Amino acid sequence: TATALSAAEKDVAGPSTTPLFDGKSFEGWEGNLDAFRIEDDAIVGGSLKAPVPQNEYLCTKREYVNFELRLKFKVLGKNPNAGIQVRSERVPGSNEMVGYQADIGQAYWGCLYDERRHKLLTGPPAREQAKLYNKDDCNEYVIRCQGRRVQLWLNGKRTVDYLEPDRTIPQKGVIGLQIHSGPPSESWYKEITIKTLPR
Repeated sequence: TATALSAAEKDVAGPSTTPLFDGKSFEGWEGNLDAFRIEDDAIVGGSLKAPVPQNEYLCTKREYVNFELRLKFKVLGKNPNAGIQVRSERVPGSNEMVGYQADIGQAYWGCLYDERRHKLLTGPPAREQAKLYNKDDCNEYVIRCQGRRVQLWLNGKRTVDYLEPDRTIPQKGVIGLQIHSGPPSESWYKEITIKTLPR
């Protein structure tokens, strides 16, 4: 059930929150820069002028363990698909990644997907998702990872509270911004900040 972000939870983004993107450069990030660009203080993946040939990810160079990630985003195009990878890693010799994904688009708004096990872990049913997001406009994700718990808030409503039962799954990794393969589409990400949380 979606629940509102409490005042205490909103206060977590305090003075110690660190920007991950300066709005002007890819400093601190790595990936296929033919697939990503910077426009209007946002990282933009994909294109509305041509199909997206394969999944692409722009990733932080640094790994994170316990944190709260905040960012604003929008997706454009016909039936777009994107997402934010957390506690993830690149697959050697591939454009793919493994790890958790805060999903965006299609029937996955506000859901937690696992690119390692290739399955939807949890999230709001499709019939409820339309109430949670702004089509073709700006949305906000809050992604909190602490211990084996992963929580998602989409536009202030909690959509996921997941506790990882498999202790072999790594609970650290990089953060990645995705544009999914498919028809012409774009994913926009901006105001990306992170706050380290205690273990």
